[in-house]
Amino acid sequence: MDRRNFLGMSGLGIAGLMIPFGNLIAAEDLLAPLDVAKKKVWADAALNAARGAGASYCDVRIGRYLRQFVITREDKVQNVTNVESTGIGIRVLVDGAWGFAATNQLNNDAIAKAAQQAAAIARANAKSQTAKVQLAKAPGVGEISWKTPIRKNSMAVPLKDKAELLLGVNAAAINAGANFVNSMLFLVNEQKYFASTDGSYIDQDVHRVWAPMTITAIDKASGKFRTRQGLSSPMGMGFEYLDGDASGKVVSPNGVVNYHKSYDMLGDAVAAAKQAREKLTAPSVKPGKYDLVLDPSHTWLTIHESIGHPLELDRVLGYEANYAGTSFATLDKRESGFKYGSDLVTVFADKTQTGSLGAVGFDDEGVKTKRWDLIKDGILVDYQTIRDQAHILGKTESDGCCYADSWSSVQFQRMANVSLAAGKNKLSVADMIKDVENGIYIIGDGSFSIDQQRYNAQFGGQLFYEIKNGKITGMLEDVAYQIRTPEFWNSCVAVCDESDYRLGGSFFDGKGQPGQVSAVSHGSSTARFNGVNVINTARKLG
Repeated sequence: MDRRNFLGMSGLGIAGLMIPFGNLIAAEDLLAPLDVAKKKVWADAALNAARGAGASYCDVRIGRYLRQFVITREDKVQNVTNVESTGIGIRVLVDGAWGFAATNQLNNDAIAKAAQQAAAIARANAKSQTAKVQLAKAPGVGEISWKTPIRKNSMAVPLKDKAELLLGVNAAAINAGANFVNSMLFLVNEQKYFASTDGSYIDQDVHRVWAPMTITAIDKASGKFRTRQGLSSPMGMGFEYLDGDASGKVVSPNGVVNYHKSYDMLGDAVAAAKQAREKLTAPSVKPGKYDLVLDPSHTWLTIHESIGHPLELDRVLGYEANYAGTSFATLDKRESGFKYGSDLVTVFADKTQTGSLGAVGFDDEGVKTKRWDLIKDGILVDYQTIRDQAHILGKTESDGCCYADSWSSVQFQRMANVSLAAGKNKLSVADMIKDVENGIYIIGDGSFSIDQQRYNAQFGGQLFYEIKNGKITGMLEDVAYQIRTPEFWNSCVAVCDESDYRLGGSFFDGKGQPGQVSAVSHGSSTARFNGVNVINTARKLG
């Protein structure tokens, strides 16, 4: 299990990680929003107090963060948690330095006191700061709102229906041959209000959903066991994602079903049980060089670790080193036209992509979100920046990728949705596989490891299938591949067209100190990489 899934499946502990001042509430209270008019009054109280304390700039984030977790195992509901956290975070510039303070007391006196505290912290910071903050312009947008385009609010779905869904999934998996089943729902609603001295008052209503599961099959004679994780992607959608619409199914050439914008959790559970049992007798891979055909349900994690994180400007500059270090993709590489990948590799960042985890109308600095290229035709062309970083790259505006996971956390640079562009020429997965003589088809994400410069890495998966002379011949086990980032992306020789494009993503992406989590999607079509080193993870020394 990788770090992100561990965080996501820690059950009781995750609420504390995600919301420092979270309160347990009744499920029906998840539907009660804050009044927008009151939020504007509170925001103005903070802005006025900050100006009076000498701030040259101030932004205010009023947030109501709602989380619901439903966790089951076999025929039992293990845990139901409804968590709410409401408060205001105030960030100011005084004498060219940042200060931040927060409070969960939503009255004008407490808010003014927090603004004054933020100004005092900024003034103290300025005494030891060697260079003043240079803040890129972000034109005020007045009063405006944005909402995740959902059809069914997850928080409005009765808890009984959610439990019945998961228990039904578990029963179906057991009947299909599983020995153990864990299934979960992670549901998020962030009600966020941003205001600034630039003249913005932005009200946003953000929704996310994830339905992970782990299916385990055991060979009782030998004690050997194998698991298969669910193939759902976490999405920036409502509960409609779990409707199981047939249009959301994507069938691979060997019959494995993946999912796009609708997830059939019960159908996937049945398939997972059968595949977990098949894994018990699948032959172990022979190490060596293979051509890899990577499904989007797998590729998202490779993109995330080897492109998304290393092109965060704070990592590039050495400002951020938590969770696997800084970055090999230094500024001189952009200036020299560094060949990050083959000509087929165009990677873009996009905070507007419908259905993605990172989609918002405006980031947590009030910057309107957009799409921009990071790698164009294989060449490194840009990074991900926020308002106080933009000048370093000679930019006049932020890329709109600033985020805080709570009103009580200061916002900082976070990864946008970073995706591999689909191929320009018509190409199906079946046609891609026809040309592979000796390869492995990988579906689903698995464990991973990466070095402190994000240059060397290793990735596993959920399902592995041998390809011989253009045909999928059967399942393999114990597969992981090793990469050096630029060598790997330069080995990309084919990318399927837009019809195969799908999103994967991380619901709990960790960064920073103190740590914060964010949610981010990564899209791609199925892609082929030639001559990649594959190891056998079951081999033992001696």
